[in-house]
This record gives sequence, structure tokens and C-alpha cells, in this order.
Amino acid sequence: MCGFVGMVSSGPVTQSLLASLQAIQHRGQDAAGVGTRDGDRFHLVKDLGMINQALPPRAVAPVGGTAGIAHVRYPTAGAVSTAEDAQPFLTRRPGILLAHNGNVTNVPELAAGLRKEGLHILSECDAEPILLVLAQALTERRPSGHDVDDVIAAVRAVYRRVRGAYSVVAVLEVDGQETLIAFRDPHGIRPGVYGTDGQGNWMAASESVALDVLGFKKIDDLPTGKLLVMRQGQEPLVHDIVDAAPRRCVFERIYFARPDSRMEDGRVNRNRWLMGRQLAREWAAKGFEADVVIAVPDTSRPAAQAMAEELGIKNREGFIKNRYSGRTFIMPDQATRMAALRLKLNPIAEMFEGQRVILVDDSIVRGSTMRRIVEMLRELRPAALHVAIFSPPVRHPCFYGIDMPSQDELAAAQMPQDRVESELGAYFGADSLTFLSVDGMRAVAGPEACDACFTGDYVVPVSSAERAAIMADRRGR
Repeated sequence: MCGFVGMVSSGPVTQSLLASLQAIQHRGQDAAGVGTRDGDRFHLVKDLGMINQALPPRAVAPVGGTAGIAHVRYPTAGAVSTAEDAQPFLTRRPGILLAHNGNVTNVPELAAGLRKEGLHILSECDAEPILLVLAQALTERRPSGHDVDDVIAAVRAVYRRVRGAYSVVAVLEVDGQETLIAFRDPHGIRPGVYGTDGQGNWMAASESVALDVLGFKKIDDLPTGKLLVMRQGQEPLVHDIVDAAPRRCVFERIYFARPDSRMEDGRVNRNRWLMGRQLAREWAAKGFEADVVIAVPDTSRPAAQAMAEELGIKNREGFIKNRYSGRTFIMPDQATRMAALRLKLNPIAEMFEGQRVILVDDSIVRGSTMRRIVEMLRELRPAALHVAIFSPPVRHPCFYGIDMPSQDELAAAQMPQDRVESELGAYFGADSLTFLSVDGMRAVAGPEACDACFTGDYVVPVSSAERAAIMADRRGR
């Protein structure tokens, strides 16, 4: 999972890109980068760390230009992160600056094919093969002076050769004009939006909150299977490339996206609220009773509020969260995640003592974090501790941009489906465990959502060889 912002403007874009990028820092804490096109020159600065570490003022001060891209990275590919793996990527022939969010599933195949064409992938980031495929297709048509038809053909080549899930932004010269292009994989699995400030300036970003920061109005989500061409002072051009059914990622709605972001199916906060209401009905159908609903901050708050309202009981804040702690899900190893958890959450004792508590969280992946939380809370002597998860059990790894581990490491995958709640709840030390059902999730997210991590229904087929390569890469990190 990563986050990008692209802009084409009448004035310098660097500071606007960096301000906008801060709104989506949650999408990646591993590395950050910014690149611009300034006349015939490109500028690129990127490094490891969060935005203020990777892009200090002294480093970005020389970066000028009226079109550019900024990016935060959370790696799903690459054994060891290096500055070279940070995005955006730049190719000199032709001049293209590119960044993406997602996961390419057939990188070994692409690498072999590109080598035969004389092109070598130098990084461990799968944005680079996308860039090389796009650049190769453009130069095959002509070395320079590319027009929109050339770009359409090149994006068609990307769709033909690149498999997986991806949202892409790129800056290049098209029809002699500074141009920002954007496109998503044919199923639109990974998110993307675009908008304008009403003054002829255009943006594309992973989430709408990146537009909100600069006062840009969201026009729409990036269309699936289409190419969007944006130029300053002109209305965007939309070109059909392929026809495929949208299958947007449901885990974006459950965990990754900011609650104030707006996606195709509405504001993320609303989705989490509706999932919480549905979970409350399924929890109550088991005959349980409780005194208070408490969220594991922050993602779970809307669902916890909805559960409390639906059940007619109190909703209370039960944890103080260290605001300087990162997201444990996207930390690189278990030891780091556990140390971060101890720093991240401190329970408020009186909210738990003697109370029958429903503890609400967004998902269970490895299960170790929830087990530790329950251990902490048992020391406060609650009368009962019920764990409620507003997503189904994660039983399958994601190959489309969310770094879920192998099936052997997924807690729910180790237990029979009909006993996962009882056995996993006992492992946690909870009085009960309730997951939102798949049907309940689909009632909110729609049957067209990509829910492969819950159901194993992979909309883009991933061969056994590709799965093995992806998992081997993840184990190396």
C-alpha cells in the first residue's frame, strides 16, 4: 500500500505536493519522494523515512516545475528497502516521471521480457517495470514528440503486459504540453481520485483528503479501464482502453483509507458505520449482553459508535493513543509491532473495571496484537470481554497491494471455518469473538468489491509460480 499525489498547475507545484502528501502519510511510512518537470528538465528527490525525514526543506528547495508527483511508500515488494526503491521513478528516454500504488503480480515475467528488449529493472519496486513497459511502448511508436494516441497505445501495452492491482500517475510531455496522466488497473482494485481548484489546475491522488488540503474539489474517482489526460487550463480527456468490471478493494474501506476520504461508494466513515451496525445485529443475535462499547483506536471508532447506537448501550473511549506511534500493521516484523503496541495504547482502567465490554477492532491478521490487548485488559478485571471485528476472518493473503503474510501466518486460516470464532477467541483469552459475516460485509460494500483476503476469490488470477515469488520476496523482508 502506498499513496501518491500528482499535479499540473500554472505555478510551482512542489510545496503544494508536499502539503497534500502529508494528508496521506498513513498510507506509507517507509519512504517518500517528490519529482517535477520544469521545462525540459526533471527534478527528483527521494529517500527512506517519513515525509519530514526523507524530504527536508534543504533537499526540496531546488525542486521547481509546474507539474509533478509526490509519493509515500509502504513496501509490498523488495527484501530490504533502499532509497532507490522509493518513488517516483524517472526514465530519461522518453522523459517520464511515474509513481503508483498497488502490487504487480508478474514482476519476474516482466523482468525477463524487458531484459530481452534491452531494459533492466534496477530496483526492488514494482513501479519500475510499469514505467519501463510504458516507456518502451512509447519509444516503439516514435522516439519523441508523442501525442495522445501514442499514450493510449502505451497504456494499452501496460494493461496487456502488467498484471495485478495498480493506480498510476505520470508526468510527461504530450502534444508539446506538460501533461499529467492517470490510470487504474482494469478492475480498479486500488483507489484513485482526481479534482480541480476551479482555476484550471488539476490533481490526482490516492485519496480525496489529499485534494481537500489544498481546497481542490473532487470531480470523480479515476475511471477503471480508462486513461485520464490532464493539462493546465483544459478539461481532462478520458479515453477508453479496456472494458472490465470494477472490483474495488474492501480492505481500503475497512482499514487503510482515512475515514474522511470519499470513494466510489461514499465516505469511508459511512462504510465503517454501516459495517458496525451490521455487526451489532449479528452480535446481538448470539444472545450476548454488554454495558459499554470501546474501540481500539483509531480505525474502529465509527463502527464502535454504530454498534453502541444499534445496541442502545454506552460508547466510551477506553484507550489513550500515543500520537507519535506509527501503524503497527505496516511495521516490518513482529518484534517491532509488539514494541510499538506497548507504546501506542494505554488503557483507561475505570472504563473496563467491572464492565461487560465489547472491544471493537477492524480486522485480525496475525492475531498477536489482539492477544496482547486482551492480556492487558484482563489485568483491569472487566466483568466480561467480548471482541467484535467489523470484517470477516482474514483467511487468504492479499497479492494486490496490502502486505498480508502467507496463509501459514494468518491466524484465522489455521482454524476450521466453523470454529474460527470459538478457537481464536479462546486463543485471545476473550469471553467471545464475533466477526462480521461475509454476507454482512457484502451488504455494505456490495458484491462487486474485491474481498479476496476474506474469501479467496482473486479477481486477477495469480499463478502458483507468481504466488511463490511474492511470498519468497515477503519472507526476505
